[in-house]
Amino acid sequence: MRKLCQALTAGFILLVGASISEVAYTQSTSINFERLSSMEEPLTRKVGQTTLVMSGVVDSAFVYDAEDKKSAKNAGFLLNFQIDALTQLSNRWHVGLSYFGQYTGEDVFESKSNSEYLDNASFSVGSSWGRVSTGNVFGIVREETRRLRGAGNADLQFDDFLGGIDEQSTAYTCRFGPWVFGSVVDGDGRYDLGTIYQRPNGMRDYRITFRTSKGSFTDDSEREYDTKAAAVVAEVIYGSTLFDFGGGQERFESGDLKTERWYVSTGIRRKFGALNVSVEGHTGRVAGANEKSTALGAQYDMARGLSVNLGVNRAKVKADLEKKGFTAVESTKTSLSLRYSF
Repeated sequence: MRKLCQALTAGFILLVGASISEVAYTQSTSINFERLSSMEEPLTRKVGQTTLVMSGVVDSAFVYDAEDKKSAKNAGFLLNFQIDALTQLSNRWHVGLSYFGQYTGEDVFESKSNSEYLDNASFSVGSSWGRVSTGNVFGIVREETRRLRGAGNADLQFDDFLGGIDEQSTAYTCRFGPWVFGSVVDGDGRYDLGTIYQRPNGMRDYRITFRTSKGSFTDDSEREYDTKAAAVVAEVIYGSTLFDFGGGQERFESGDLKTERWYVSTGIRRKFGALNVSVEGHTGRVAGANEKSTALGAQYDMARGLSVNLGVNRAKVKADLEKKGFTAVESTKTSLSLRYSF
């Protein structure tokens, strides 16, 4: 039933997109929704009428957790990659297959293995009417509308909705000049919708985004909530400096139980030659409790694709709803890593 719903949704979106959009939005679809992504030009190779595109990151990190004394030191490595197979049909439709994989190596300080592998895959068709994608595309709108991630190993916690949609979903994106519109729908009718406006003006570049979502959230007591949320982000780039601000509100409902959450996040990122630094902060309230996080990050480019990265990240929240628990996080982590991007 879910697959049938997704197929019908894809067909409906395809028909609507073909009738309203006149501008192509045919770039390859990124399905890397993890924290690390390549900043380098991807490797490409043409095989017949198909172009293969590959990008990836290798990261070897040492992490110190000030809150968890039992396993304060962690060291290991991470490898992720994305491969796209792209071609153009005789009717000028752009067709693409994408696969993303991420392997997290075991901690060298632990006696037991904690390695993990996760992956995403998608199929997309695009032309002058926009692009339709299906598969693990749940994070497409989030990645397009979010605040830019901090430098190095900065990782600002809570800077997103707590609720989300199913990983198996269908997406539609299109571009009209400086405007980009995106939507993702899963088989249960949950959705993620976003709008992006970006255009330079004189010596500055401006970006404004709006996102709304209907999803689900499972709290620490395993109770599931239906969620509705909305968020905005404003960004300005001047020279080598980027300022941005984001804010959102989220509502939770499970039977007769209801609660709300709001938050604001802001940050500044600046590049000094080969050094890129960022400072970010977040504050909010969820289920009547305070929610706070900070992130400091730095990246030093040693050579093309090779960099040293530092991050100091602090997060704290303890929300208890009807004494059944809701969400609780307390973490202070310092991370130093050597990273190669290709």
